[in-house]
Amino acid sequence: MQGITKGVRGVARREDGSRHTSPHPKGRQVNPEAQKQVRGLIGDSPRRDLLIEYLHRIQDRYGYLSSDHLAGLADEMSLAQSEVYEVATFYAHFDVVREGEQPPPPLTIRVCDSISCELANAETLIGQLERASMEGVRVLRAPCMGRCESAPVAEVGHNHVIHATFENICEAVDNGHVHPPMPDYIDFDAYRASGGYQLWQACMDGERTPESILEDLDESQLKGLGGAGFPAGRKWRIVRGYDAPRLMAVNIDEGEPGTFKDRYYLETDPHRSIEGMLIAAWVVGTEKAYVYVRDEYPAIVSLLKSEIAKVQAAGLADHVEIEVRRGAGAYICGEESAMIESIEGKRGLPRNRPPYVAEVGLFGRPTLENNIETLHWVRDIVEKGPRWFAQAGTNGRFGLRSYSVSGRVKDPGVKLAPAGITIRELIDDYCGGMQEGHAFKGYLPGGASGGILPASLDDVPLDFGTLQEYGCFIGSAAVVVFSDRDNMKDVALNLMRFFRDESCGQCTPCRAGTEKAVKVMMQPEWDRELLEDLSIVMTDASICGLGQAAGNPINCVLKYFPEDL
Repeated sequence: MQGITKGVRGVARREDGSRHTSPHPKGRQVNPEAQKQVRGLIGDSPRRDLLIEYLHRIQDRYGYLSSDHLAGLADEMSLAQSEVYEVATFYAHFDVVREGEQPPPPLTIRVCDSISCELANAETLIGQLERASMEGVRVLRAPCMGRCESAPVAEVGHNHVIHATFENICEAVDNGHVHPPMPDYIDFDAYRASGGYQLWQACMDGERTPESILEDLDESQLKGLGGAGFPAGRKWRIVRGYDAPRLMAVNIDEGEPGTFKDRYYLETDPHRSIEGMLIAAWVVGTEKAYVYVRDEYPAIVSLLKSEIAKVQAAGLADHVEIEVRRGAGAYICGEESAMIESIEGKRGLPRNRPPYVAEVGLFGRPTLENNIETLHWVRDIVEKGPRWFAQAGTNGRFGLRSYSVSGRVKDPGVKLAPAGITIRELIDDYCGGMQEGHAFKGYLPGGASGGILPASLDDVPLDFGTLQEYGCFIGSAAVVVFSDRDNMKDVALNLMRFFRDESCGQCTPCRAGTEKAVKVMMQPEWDRELLEDLSIVMTDASICGLGQAAGNPINCVLKYFPEDL
């Protein structure tokens, strides 16, 4: 080009030394029509923390996220396009369509291939659907959908098909059953008519004090039932002790394979947990509560928004602002700091700790994070007395636990039982025994992360702190039962594939370790020394519990099931 020379660093310059600039701005240009469409969906005053919600609105409207819409969204929010793109591509439920790519078909069928569904022949079902080649439909594998008692499970659009077969999935497609029906739950009027919100009214009227509530929680020995088992009363006190403003995050992102208890409580009696949330916000002094619901629970998102609006209209939530947030398909967001990142509109990457969420949580403020089942018990503990709850345990343990039971039992489901019950008692007394023709062989006491125990350890109390000596933990009490027809190498491989797929990729030990472990475990003969080394590295060096627990299934198979190797 006449009059232009290359400088020492290759920068285009004119002969007079001035920098040559292009008449066109760099990067992808914003399409005015796409930007107009985005603005119509998100409004004129977008918030950074609502980025994921805005992505949902675009995908719900157009079926996918185009490059033009992402560019328009970035411009409207004054964000770099790369920042919007990295969030959109982090979450499994967002379909990002790059320039030149074909959009996805109008309808998506997802089939769960996690452990309970694999036991129920999900692989056969996936093969049938893939061979059918239905026009306008794509078939995807999906991680646990939180309906393990009804395995196998598929999702047609946003509607779940339980006990899925090729025939009833095709029927759902043909009949247009792509939106979830509302569950038959106790609504606001019915809950209040049966005595609901009387405890909260007593708190508002001064008949109860925050300190009296905390004392009841301490005496009841209620622990956090999302998996960590930290004493609930102590956590509330810790957050309450930090300077205001304080916030609250309610965790309804139960993605652990085998777990579905929170879904059960919200689909049947949601206001019991909502009342617990109102009391917690009052005791701790939080000015805003964020309710984070996994995207696999669309009906629950709808019912919570509807029922919380009724609570607000009745003047029962004047002390706290409540916002329901929808996840986007990321198991890692069940980890409390990753969930907080997601609520802030970012990728769900776990934070390094300390500082802990209680001190530096949402938007840098002290944050109370509670699981939905923990909040479910607050009303009963205060109304019936803390000793009522504490004395419900067995084998020296305290309280009640909601065990999500699936696998080779006759009657799977959520089983409310004493904390400390044994697996043998749980199977025989609560689940109707093993399925016909199946002999008890082993079990997951705490979902995919909690390790695998053999049937010979059928008398160990199932509770926090009772399983560590066996290399396992109770976690969220997701119990999956296996029989003599199941090979534990295959079980462990299924679990490791889940960890590989759901790793956020932030730290190398987890990202590379899970991928390498899957490759080694797929071989006819396991390289024991290599797998043990991988397990140690993942446990010792991973940032969060996903990588730290990923080696548990490997270790347990090597230790307890040598006959399957």
